[in-house]
Amino acid sequence: MTEQLGALTTIFTEFYFFLTVVLMFFIHVGFCMYEVGVARTKNVQHTLLKNTMAIPLVGLCFFLFGMWIYIAFQGWPVNGLSLSFATGFEPWSSKIAPNLSDRISGVFWAAFALFGMTAASIVSGSLIERTKTSAFFLIAIYVGAVAWVVPAAWGWAGNGWMAQYLGFHDQYCSAVLHSVAGFATLGVLMHLGPRIGKFAPDGTPREIPPHNPWLVTIGLFMIFIGFWGFYAACHIPIANVAAEGATPYFTATNIYGVPITLSGVTMNFLLALFGGMVTAYVVSKGNPFWTYSGGLTGLISASAGNDLYHPIIALVIAIAGTVMAFKMHYWVEKKFKIDDAVGAVAVHGYCGLFGGVVAGFALWGYPAVMPSAGAAITLGEGVGWFGANAEGLPIVTPFGNIIGSLVFALGFGLAPGWVLGKLLKSLGMLRVPPAVEIHGLDGKRIPETYPGLSGLEAQFETIQRAEAKS
Repeated sequence: MTEQLGALTTIFTEFYFFLTVVLMFFIHVGFCMYEVGVARTKNVQHTLLKNTMAIPLVGLCFFLFGMWIYIAFQGWPVNGLSLSFATGFEPWSSKIAPNLSDRISGVFWAAFALFGMTAASIVSGSLIERTKTSAFFLIAIYVGAVAWVVPAAWGWAGNGWMAQYLGFHDQYCSAVLHSVAGFATLGVLMHLGPRIGKFAPDGTPREIPPHNPWLVTIGLFMIFIGFWGFYAACHIPIANVAAEGATPYFTATNIYGVPITLSGVTMNFLLALFGGMVTAYVVSKGNPFWTYSGGLTGLISASAGNDLYHPIIALVIAIAGTVMAFKMHYWVEKKFKIDDAVGAVAVHGYCGLFGGVVAGFALWGYPAVMPSAGAAITLGEGVGWFGANAEGLPIVTPFGNIIGSLVFALGFGLAPGWVLGKLLKSLGMLRVPPAVEIHGLDGKRIPETYPGLSGLEAQFETIQRAEAKS
Protein backbone atom coordinates (compact mmCIF):
# COMPACT_ATOMS: atom_id res chain seq x y z
CA MET A 1 0.00 0.00 0.00
CA THR A 2 2.85 2.37 0.84
CA GLU A 3 4.49 1.77 -2.55
CA GLN A 4 1.17 2.34 -4.35
CA LEU A 5 0.61 5.53 -2.38
CA GLY A 6 4.09 6.77 -3.24
CA ALA A 7 3.52 6.04 -6.93
CA LEU A 8 0.20 7.91 -6.94
CA THR A 9 1.79 10.87 -5.15
CA THR A 10 4.58 11.04 -7.73
CA ILE A 11 2.24 10.80 -10.72
CA PHE A 12 -0.12 13.39 -9.24
CA THR A 13 2.78 15.78 -8.61
CA GLU A 14 4.05 15.31 -12.17
CA PHE A 15 0.66 16.09 -13.66
CA TYR A 16 0.14 19.00 -11.24
CA PHE A 17 3.29 20.80 -12.40
CA PHE A 18 2.45 19.96 -16.03
CA LEU A 19 -0.82 21.88 -15.64
CA THR A 20 0.89 24.85 -13.97
CA VAL A 21 3.05 25.25 -17.08
CA VAL A 22 -0.06 25.30 -19.27
CA LEU A 23 -1.66 27.98 -17.09
CA MET A 24 1.49 30.10 -16.92
CA PHE A 25 1.61 30.36 -20.69
CA PHE A 26 -1.46 32.58 -20.39
CA ILE A 27 0.82 35.13 -18.71
CA HIS A 28 2.74 35.49 -21.95
CA VAL A 29 -0.36 35.65 -24.10
CA GLY A 30 -1.42 38.46 -21.77
CA PHE A 31 1.90 40.30 -21.89
CA CYS A 32 1.93 40.21 -25.69
CA MET A 33 -1.64 41.49 -25.92
CA TYR A 34 -1.47 44.29 -23.42
CA GLU A 35 1.94 45.60 -24.51
CA VAL A 36 0.78 45.68 -28.12
CA GLY A 37 -2.34 47.53 -26.94
CA VAL A 38 -0.22 50.10 -25.10
CA ALA A 39 2.19 50.60 -28.01
CA ARG A 40 1.28 53.01 -30.79
CA THR A 41 0.27 51.56 -34.14
CA LYS A 42 3.66 52.24 -35.72
CA ASN A 43 5.35 49.97 -33.18
CA VAL A 44 2.96 47.04 -32.78
CA GLN A 45 4.85 44.37 -34.69
CA HIS A 46 8.19 45.26 -33.15
CA THR A 47 6.61 45.18 -29.69
CA LEU A 48 4.93 41.84 -30.37
CA LEU A 49 7.99 40.14 -31.84
CA LYS A 50 10.33 41.46 -29.14
CA ASN A 51 8.08 40.13 -26.39
CA THR A 52 7.48 36.82 -28.14
CA MET A 53 11.18 36.11 -28.66
CA ALA A 54 11.88 36.52 -24.94
CA ILE A 55 10.04 33.22 -24.42
CA PRO A 56 12.36 30.88 -26.41
CA LEU A 57 15.52 32.83 -25.55
CA VAL A 58 14.99 32.62 -21.80
CA GLY A 59 13.73 29.05 -22.12
CA LEU A 60 16.90 27.94 -23.91
CA CYS A 61 19.08 29.73 -21.37
CA PHE A 62 17.21 28.02 -18.56
CA PHE A 63 17.99 24.71 -20.23
CA LEU A 64 21.67 25.58 -20.64
CA PHE A 65 22.41 27.13 -17.24
CA GLY A 66 19.41 28.70 -15.45
CA MET A 67 18.20 25.65 -13.56
CA TRP A 68 21.77 24.68 -12.70
CA ILE A 69 22.19 28.09 -11.03
CA TYR A 70 19.08 27.54 -8.91
CA ILE A 71 20.28 24.18 -7.57
CA ALA A 72 24.01 24.90 -7.31
CA PHE A 73 23.78 28.27 -5.56
CA GLN A 74 21.41 27.36 -2.69
CA GLY A 75 24.15 27.11 -0.07
CA TRP A 76 26.78 29.30 -1.73
CA PRO A 77 28.65 31.22 -0.34
CA VAL A 78 27.57 30.72 3.30
CA ASN A 79 27.68 26.92 3.40
CA GLY A 80 30.77 26.67 1.21
CA LEU A 81 32.54 28.37 -1.67
CA SER A 82 32.48 25.44 -4.09
CA LEU A 83 29.73 24.99 -6.66
CA SER A 84 28.58 21.55 -7.77
CA PHE A 85 28.47 20.69 -11.45
CA ALA A 86 26.44 17.57 -10.74
CA THR A 87 23.02 19.01 -9.89
CA GLY A 88 21.17 16.84 -12.38
CA PHE A 89 20.13 19.85 -14.48
CA GLU A 90 23.11 20.07 -16.78
CA PRO A 91 21.92 19.90 -20.41
CA TRP A 92 23.34 16.38 -20.79
CA SER A 93 21.78 15.03 -17.58
CA SER A 94 19.70 11.86 -17.80
CA LYS A 95 17.33 13.25 -15.13
CA ILE A 96 15.66 15.56 -17.61
CA ALA A 97 15.50 12.94 -20.38
CA PRO A 98 12.56 10.51 -20.72
CA ASN A 99 13.16 8.65 -17.51
CA LEU A 100 10.60 6.56 -15.66
CA SER A 101 12.62 6.73 -12.46
CA ASP A 102 12.45 10.55 -12.37
CA ARG A 103 9.04 11.96 -13.24
CA ILE A 104 9.46 15.37 -11.59
CA SER A 105 12.63 17.09 -12.82
CA GLY A 106 11.38 17.86 -16.34
CA VAL A 107 8.10 19.48 -15.34
CA PHE A 108 9.80 21.25 -12.43
CA TRP A 109 12.35 22.71 -14.85
CA ALA A 110 9.53 23.82 -17.15
CA ALA A 111 7.77 25.66 -14.32
CA PHE A 112 10.99 27.48 -13.46
CA ALA A 113 11.61 28.35 -17.11
CA LEU A 114 8.14 29.94 -17.25
CA PHE A 115 8.99 31.97 -14.14
CA GLY A 116 12.10 33.24 -15.94
CA MET A 117 10.13 34.16 -19.06
CA THR A 118 7.75 36.13 -16.84
CA ALA A 119 10.65 38.07 -15.31
CA ALA A 120 11.92 38.99 -18.78
CA SER A 121 8.44 40.03 -19.94
CA ILE A 122 8.12 42.38 -16.97
CA VAL A 123 11.05 44.37 -18.37
CA SER A 124 9.73 44.36 -21.92
CA GLY A 125 6.74 46.69 -21.61
CA SER A 126 8.61 49.55 -19.95
CA LEU A 127 11.14 49.79 -22.77
CA ILE A 128 8.79 49.80 -25.76
CA GLU A 129 8.97 52.16 -28.74
CA ARG A 130 12.64 53.16 -28.48
CA THR A 131 14.80 50.14 -27.53
CA LYS A 132 16.92 48.14 -29.97
CA THR A 133 15.87 44.53 -30.25
CA SER A 134 19.35 43.13 -29.54
CA ALA A 135 19.61 45.22 -26.37
CA PHE A 136 16.32 43.92 -25.06
CA PHE A 137 17.35 40.32 -25.76
CA LEU A 138 20.52 40.71 -23.67
CA ILE A 139 18.58 42.37 -20.85
CA ALA A 140 15.90 39.66 -21.01
CA ILE A 141 18.47 36.85 -20.73
CA TYR A 142 20.12 38.46 -17.71
CA VAL A 143 16.85 39.16 -15.89
CA GLY A 144 15.08 35.94 -16.90
CA ALA A 145 17.87 33.38 -16.50
CA VAL A 146 20.27 34.89 -13.94
CA ALA A 147 19.06 37.93 -11.98
CA TRP A 148 16.13 36.35 -10.15
CA VAL A 149 17.52 32.80 -10.12
CA VAL A 150 20.26 33.43 -7.55
CA PRO A 151 17.78 35.14 -5.17
CA ALA A 152 15.46 32.16 -5.71
CA ALA A 153 18.27 29.79 -4.77
CA TRP A 154 19.09 31.76 -1.62
CA GLY A 155 15.65 32.72 -0.38
CA TRP A 156 13.02 30.69 -2.22
CA ALA A 157 14.10 27.14 -1.47
CA GLY A 158 14.05 25.08 1.69
CA ASN A 159 17.80 24.56 1.26
CA GLY A 160 18.49 28.24 0.57
CA TRP A 161 20.84 29.82 3.08
CA MET A 162 18.74 32.97 3.45
CA ALA A 163 15.69 30.88 4.35
CA GLN A 164 17.66 28.78 6.83
CA TYR A 165 19.80 31.46 8.46
CA LEU A 166 17.83 34.69 8.02
CA GLY A 167 14.33 33.24 8.15
CA PHE A 168 13.58 34.87 4.79
CA HIS A 169 10.07 34.14 3.48
CA ASP A 170 8.71 35.03 0.05
CA GLN A 171 6.27 32.36 -1.04
CA TYR A 172 5.07 33.81 -4.36
CA CYS A 173 8.21 35.75 -5.30
CA SER A 174 7.29 39.37 -4.47
CA ALA A 175 10.92 40.26 -3.79
CA VAL A 176 12.65 37.26 -5.34
CA LEU A 177 11.31 37.82 -8.87
CA HIS A 178 9.07 40.88 -9.16
CA SER A 179 11.27 43.37 -7.32
CA VAL A 180 14.38 42.13 -9.16
CA ALA A 181 12.76 42.52 -12.58
CA GLY A 182 11.17 45.86 -11.69
CA PHE A 183 14.32 47.46 -10.31
CA ALA A 184 16.47 46.07 -13.14
CA THR A 185 14.03 47.84 -15.47
CA LEU A 186 14.51 51.07 -13.54
CA GLY A 187 18.28 50.77 -13.88
CA VAL A 188 18.00 50.40 -17.67
CA LEU A 189 15.46 53.24 -17.97
CA MET A 190 17.91 55.64 -16.32
CA HIS A 191 20.09 55.32 -19.43
CA LEU A 192 17.44 54.67 -22.05
CA GLY A 193 15.66 57.98 -21.54
CA PRO A 194 12.05 58.93 -22.32
CA ARG A 195 10.26 58.56 -25.62
CA ILE A 196 10.51 61.65 -27.80
CA GLY A 197 7.62 63.93 -26.91
CA LYS A 198 6.84 62.24 -23.59
CA PHE A 199 7.77 65.37 -21.66
CA ALA A 200 6.82 68.92 -22.64
CA PRO A 201 9.58 71.56 -22.86
CA ASP A 202 8.77 72.62 -19.29
CA GLY A 203 9.20 69.03 -18.05
CA THR A 204 5.50 68.24 -17.65
CA PRO A 205 4.76 64.57 -18.49
CA ARG A 206 2.40 63.96 -21.38
CA GLU A 207 -0.02 61.05 -21.39
CA ILE A 208 0.49 58.66 -24.33
CA PRO A 209 -2.78 56.73 -24.44
CA PRO A 210 -2.95 53.06 -25.47
CA HIS A 211 -3.98 52.63 -29.09
CA ASN A 212 -6.20 49.63 -28.28
CA PRO A 213 -7.86 49.54 -24.82
CA TRP A 214 -9.46 46.18 -25.61
CA LEU A 215 -6.09 44.50 -26.04
CA VAL A 216 -4.90 46.08 -22.80
CA THR A 217 -7.96 44.84 -20.92
CA ILE A 218 -7.96 41.30 -22.25
CA GLY A 219 -4.18 41.05 -21.94
CA LEU A 220 -4.15 41.96 -18.26
CA PHE A 221 -7.00 39.55 -17.54
CA MET A 222 -4.98 36.83 -19.27
CA ILE A 223 -2.13 37.65 -16.90
CA PHE A 224 -4.53 37.24 -13.96
CA ILE A 225 -5.39 33.77 -15.28
CA GLY A 226 -1.73 32.89 -15.68
CA PHE A 227 -1.04 34.13 -12.16
CA TRP A 228 -3.10 31.20 -10.86
CA GLY A 229 -0.59 28.90 -12.52
CA PHE A 230 2.27 30.93 -11.07
CA TYR A 231 0.83 30.51 -7.59
CA ALA A 232 0.18 26.81 -8.10
CA ALA A 233 3.74 26.17 -9.25
CA CYS A 234 5.02 27.61 -5.95
CA HIS A 235 3.49 24.72 -3.98
CA ILE A 236 4.48 21.20 -3.15
CA PRO A 237 1.04 19.83 -4.03
CA ILE A 238 0.99 16.74 -1.82
CA ALA A 239 3.40 15.80 0.95
CA ASN A 240 3.38 13.63 4.05
CA VAL A 241 4.02 16.05 6.91
CA ALA A 242 3.59 13.51 9.73
CA ALA A 243 6.52 12.71 12.00
CA GLU A 244 8.62 9.70 11.07
CA GLY A 245 6.80 6.51 12.05
CA ALA A 246 3.48 8.25 12.64
CA THR A 247 0.30 7.77 10.62
CA PRO A 248 0.79 9.54 7.25
CA TYR A 249 -0.85 12.94 6.94
CA PHE A 250 -0.90 14.36 3.44
CA THR A 251 -1.40 18.04 2.64
CA ALA A 252 -0.13 20.77 0.35
CA THR A 253 2.88 22.76 1.55
CA ASN A 254 4.49 26.00 0.53
CA ILE A 255 7.86 26.05 -1.24
CA TYR A 256 9.58 25.84 2.18
CA GLY A 257 7.74 22.66 3.21
CA VAL A 258 5.41 24.39 5.71
CA PRO A 259 1.85 22.95 5.59
CA ILE A 260 -0.76 25.24 4.02
CA THR A 261 -4.25 24.97 2.58
CA LEU A 262 -5.06 25.79 -1.01
CA SER A 263 -8.39 27.05 0.30
CA GLY A 264 -6.64 29.79 2.25
CA VAL A 265 -4.40 30.64 -0.69
CA THR A 266 -7.46 31.00 -2.93
CA MET A 267 -9.10 33.44 -0.51
CA ASN A 268 -5.95 35.53 -0.23
CA PHE A 269 -5.36 35.58 -3.98
CA LEU A 270 -8.85 36.83 -4.74
CA LEU A 271 -9.00 39.42 -1.96
CA ALA A 272 -5.61 40.82 -2.97
CA LEU A 273 -6.77 41.00 -6.59
CA PHE A 274 -10.11 42.61 -5.71
CA GLY A 275 -8.61 45.04 -3.20
CA GLY A 276 -5.94 46.15 -5.66
CA MET A 277 -8.40 46.78 -8.49
CA VAL A 278 -10.92 48.72 -6.40
CA THR A 279 -8.17 50.80 -4.80
CA ALA A 280 -6.57 51.57 -8.16
CA TYR A 281 -9.95 52.60 -9.57
CA VAL A 282 -10.41 55.05 -6.69
CA VAL A 283 -6.93 56.59 -6.55
CA SER A 284 -6.65 56.87 -10.35
CA LYS A 285 -10.14 58.39 -10.62
CA GLY A 286 -11.32 55.61 -12.90
CA ASN A 287 -8.29 55.37 -15.19
CA PRO A 288 -8.84 52.03 -17.02
CA PHE A 289 -5.17 51.11 -17.37
CA TRP A 290 -4.43 51.63 -13.69
CA THR A 291 -7.64 49.89 -12.65
CA TYR A 292 -6.56 46.71 -14.45
CA SER A 293 -2.98 47.10 -13.27
CA GLY A 294 -4.32 47.39 -9.73
CA GLY A 295 -5.06 43.69 -9.82
CA LEU A 296 -1.32 43.10 -10.22
CA THR A 297 -0.26 45.70 -7.62
CA GLY A 298 -2.56 44.05 -5.10
CA LEU A 299 -1.38 40.54 -5.87
CA ILE A 300 2.33 41.34 -5.95
CA SER A 301 2.16 43.36 -2.72
CA ALA A 302 0.54 40.45 -0.87
CA SER A 303 2.26 37.55 -2.64
CA ALA A 304 5.23 37.16 -0.29
CA GLY A 305 2.95 35.93 2.49
CA ASN A 306 -0.28 34.91 0.77
CA ASP A 307 0.34 31.30 1.77
CA LEU A 308 -0.06 32.16 5.48
CA TYR A 309 -1.89 35.51 5.71
CA HIS A 310 -5.41 35.87 7.04
CA PRO A 311 -7.55 37.13 4.11
CA ILE A 312 -8.07 40.50 5.81
CA ILE A 313 -4.29 40.94 6.11
CA ALA A 314 -3.90 40.13 2.41
CA LEU A 315 -6.60 42.70 1.56
CA VAL A 316 -5.03 45.46 3.68
CA ILE A 317 -1.55 44.86 2.26
CA ALA A 318 -2.95 44.88 -1.30
CA ILE A 319 -4.68 48.22 -0.70
CA ALA A 320 -1.59 49.82 0.84
CA GLY A 321 0.71 48.54 -1.91
CA THR A 322 -1.58 49.79 -4.65
CA VAL A 323 -1.75 53.33 -3.24
CA MET A 324 2.03 53.36 -2.83
CA ALA A 325 2.68 52.12 -6.38
CA PHE A 326 0.36 54.65 -8.01
CA LYS A 327 1.79 57.61 -6.08
CA MET A 328 5.41 56.51 -6.54
CA HIS A 329 5.04 56.00 -10.29
CA TYR A 330 3.94 59.58 -10.96
CA TRP A 331 6.34 61.09 -8.43
CA VAL A 332 9.35 59.33 -9.98
CA GLU A 333 8.14 60.14 -13.50
CA LYS A 334 7.84 63.85 -12.74
CA LYS A 335 10.88 64.17 -10.49
CA PHE A 336 13.41 62.10 -12.44
CA LYS A 337 11.88 62.10 -15.97
CA ILE A 338 11.65 58.29 -16.05
CA ASP A 339 9.41 57.13 -18.89
CA ASP A 340 8.03 53.74 -17.85
CA ALA A 341 5.53 53.02 -20.63
CA VAL A 342 3.50 50.42 -18.69
CA GLY A 343 4.29 51.24 -15.05
CA ALA A 344 6.22 47.99 -14.55
CA VAL A 345 8.73 49.56 -12.18
CA ALA A 346 5.93 50.56 -9.84
CA VAL A 347 3.74 47.48 -10.29
CA HIS A 348 6.52 44.91 -9.98
CA GLY A 349 9.50 46.75 -8.50
CA TYR A 350 8.01 48.92 -5.76
CA CYS A 351 5.22 46.46 -4.92
CA GLY A 352 7.62 43.53 -4.93
CA LEU A 353 9.99 45.21 -2.50
CA PHE A 354 7.10 46.40 -0.34
CA GLY A 355 5.61 42.91 -0.31
CA GLY A 356 8.88 41.28 0.70
CA VAL A 357 9.50 43.72 3.54
CA VAL A 358 5.97 43.72 4.96
CA ALA A 359 5.82 39.90 5.02
CA GLY A 360 8.65 39.88 7.55
CA PHE A 361 6.49 41.87 9.96
CA ALA A 362 3.13 40.22 9.21
CA LEU A 363 4.57 36.68 9.53
CA TRP A 364 7.02 37.35 12.36
CA GLY A 365 7.44 34.11 14.32
CA TYR A 366 6.09 31.70 11.70
CA PRO A 367 8.39 28.76 10.83
CA ALA A 368 10.51 29.72 7.84
CA VAL A 369 11.57 26.21 6.83
CA MET A 370 10.41 22.67 7.63
CA PRO A 371 12.63 19.58 7.41
CA SER A 372 10.32 18.15 4.74
CA ALA A 373 11.26 21.00 2.39
CA GLY A 374 14.10 18.99 0.88
CA ALA A 375 16.04 15.81 1.41
CA ALA A 376 19.35 17.67 1.59
CA ILE A 377 18.24 20.15 4.22
CA THR A 378 20.29 20.14 7.42
CA LEU A 379 18.91 22.04 10.39
CA GLY A 380 21.49 22.39 13.11
CA GLU A 381 23.89 24.75 14.80
CA GLY A 382 23.86 28.22 13.29
CA VAL A 383 20.43 27.86 11.69
CA GLY A 384 18.18 30.82 12.30
CA TRP A 385 20.59 33.68 13.00
CA PHE A 386 17.66 35.99 13.71
CA GLY A 387 15.56 33.51 15.65
CA ALA A 388 14.41 29.91 16.00
CA ASN A 389 11.36 28.23 17.49
CA ALA A 390 11.25 25.57 20.20
CA GLU A 391 12.18 22.85 17.71
CA GLY A 392 15.20 24.81 16.54
CA LEU A 393 13.64 25.69 13.19
CA PRO A 394 14.35 29.17 11.78
CA ILE A 395 11.48 31.63 12.03
CA VAL A 396 10.39 34.50 9.78
CA THR A 397 11.68 37.84 11.06
CA PRO A 398 11.48 41.44 9.83
CA PHE A 399 15.26 41.67 9.78
CA GLY A 400 15.67 38.69 7.49
CA ASN A 401 13.03 39.87 5.04
CA ILE A 402 14.29 43.46 5.00
CA ILE A 403 17.86 42.36 4.32
CA GLY A 404 16.86 39.78 1.71
CA SER A 405 14.41 42.04 -0.11
CA LEU A 406 16.89 44.93 -0.34
CA VAL A 407 19.74 42.69 -1.48
CA PHE A 408 17.55 41.23 -4.22
CA ALA A 409 15.95 44.48 -5.43
CA LEU A 410 19.11 46.58 -5.37
CA GLY A 411 21.94 44.07 -5.66
CA PHE A 412 20.47 41.87 -8.39
CA GLY A 413 18.01 44.36 -9.91
CA LEU A 414 18.86 48.07 -9.81
CA ALA A 415 22.68 47.98 -9.76
CA PRO A 416 23.21 45.38 -12.52
CA GLY A 417 20.38 46.92 -14.57
CA TRP A 418 22.10 50.31 -14.34
CA VAL A 419 25.48 48.81 -15.34
CA LEU A 420 23.97 46.86 -18.22
CA GLY A 421 22.10 49.94 -19.46
CA LYS A 422 25.25 52.03 -19.21
CA LEU A 423 27.31 49.46 -21.11
CA LEU A 424 24.76 49.05 -23.89
CA LYS A 425 24.39 52.81 -24.23
CA SER A 426 28.16 53.35 -24.43
CA LEU A 427 28.35 50.76 -27.21
CA GLY A 428 25.50 52.40 -29.12
CA MET A 429 23.35 49.29 -28.71
CA LEU A 430 20.60 50.53 -26.40
CA ARG A 431 18.38 52.99 -28.27
CA VAL A 432 17.25 53.39 -31.86
CA PRO A 433 18.08 56.67 -33.68
CA PRO A 434 15.52 59.51 -33.33
CA ALA A 435 14.46 59.26 -36.97
CA VAL A 436 13.64 55.56 -36.55
CA GLU A 437 11.75 56.21 -33.33
CA ILE A 438 9.62 58.94 -34.93
CA HIS A 439 8.88 56.90 -38.03
CA GLY A 440 8.12 53.81 -35.97
CA LEU A 441 10.09 50.65 -35.21
CA ASP A 442 7.90 48.62 -37.55
CA GLY A 443 9.49 50.45 -40.49
CA LYS A 444 7.91 49.48 -43.80
CA ARG A 445 5.66 46.93 -42.10
CA ILE A 446 3.20 49.52 -40.75
CA PRO A 447 0.68 49.24 -43.61
CA GLU A 448 0.54 45.47 -43.08
CA THR A 449 -0.77 46.00 -39.55
CA TYR A 450 -2.83 49.18 -39.69
CA PRO A 451 -3.85 51.28 -42.71
CA GLY A 452 -3.18 54.57 -40.94
CA LEU A 453 -2.58 56.36 -37.68
CA SER A 454 -5.34 57.42 -35.33
CA GLY A 455 -6.05 61.10 -34.83
CA LEU A 456 -4.42 61.15 -31.39
CA GLU A 457 -1.33 59.39 -32.70
CA ALA A 458 -1.06 61.75 -35.64
CA GLN A 459 -1.17 64.72 -33.27
CA PHE A 460 1.48 63.19 -31.02
CA GLU A 461 3.71 62.40 -33.99
CA THR A 462 3.57 66.09 -34.99
CA ILE A 463 4.76 66.99 -31.48
CA GLN A 464 7.54 64.41 -31.73
CA ARG A 465 8.83 65.74 -35.03
CA ALA A 466 8.79 69.32 -33.85
CA GLU A 467 10.66 68.54 -30.63
CA ALA A 468 13.17 66.28 -32.37
CA LYS A 469 14.11 69.14 -34.71
CA SER A 470 14.53 71.54 -31.81
